[in-house]
Amino acid sequence: MAGVLDSVNQRTQLVGANRLELLLFKLNGRQRFGINVFKVREVLQCPPLTSMPKLNPFVRGIAHIRGQTISVIDLSMATGGKQIDQLDKRFIIISEYNRSIQGFLVDSVERIININWDSVMPPPKGSGKKSYLTAVTEIDNELVEILDVEKILHEISPINTDVSDSVTANLDVSSVKDKIIFIADDSSVARNQVKKALTVLGLKIEMAKNGLEALNRLKEIAAETGDVTDQVGVLVSDIEMPEMDGYTLTAEIKNSPELKNLHIVLHTSLSGVFNQAMVKKVGADDFIAKFHPDELASAVKKWLGLDN
Repeated sequence: MAGVLDSVNQRTQLVGANRLELLLFKLNGRQRFGINVFKVREVLQCPPLTSMPKLNPFVRGIAHIRGQTISVIDLSMATGGKQIDQLDKRFIIISEYNRSIQGFLVDSVERIININWDSVMPPPKGSGKKSYLTAVTEIDNELVEILDVEKILHEISPINTDVSDSVTANLDVSSVKDKIIFIADDSSVARNQVKKALTVLGLKIEMAKNGLEALNRLKEIAAETGDVTDQVGVLVSDIEMPEMDGYTLTAEIKNSPELKNLHIVLHTSLSGVFNQAMVKKVGADDFIAKFHPDELASAVKKWLGLDN
């Protein structure tokens, strides 16, 4: 696996072209899974793990890697499967989600593939609320499952979604009381986290499960008056979403006369300085790394014109 991510910094041109690269891996069994390369720092043979008291059962231990202490999560157990054995023969994927670094224990890591977001589909209907899928795609005539890592991490270490009183102090929404806050995110957990954090602003909230669904709904709203901002105050959008990513969604909005005036806050667990450059390139108004409720609510207040 040495060198599998050596060229990750050269892949940023994929972002904004509605393309992504997935690192394929397996847990217990033949099923393939995928994780966005931009969330992966490195892949390495599983080092010796140190057990700690009162760890979540899905956390197999901690590892000391490059001067950092990192929790290692058994991704099979966390998604309802059996424990991964023979750790010295397995791999960990070091990833960064929501401002934290963690290791995912997997059985094996295969290769990186390059695909279009429009070939990545939402989970099949009927998969249920207990499903850990956020999307699926097909590679080599086999189904590849993209896991809802935000849901997994939330179950292990729940995120606080409470907004500080100081953010809502003296809040007067009368000037925008009929506006909608629109949320687009493919993770059900992330959508609900954002909704809970922004509910304190006292405005109506509408949600979509991916970029294409959000774009179509915003066009429907705009068709009623000719300008979407007559009804929608701000869009909070994830970046990684099936069918259409957040960068492409932003570019489509900014290129549509009836949508272009809409303020867009990109809200993502992706990290890296390339995000700031992409925000500017596609015309988004703001970029907030997941998940800090005060920062998110403050950004939405700003673009609604509610700053004190």
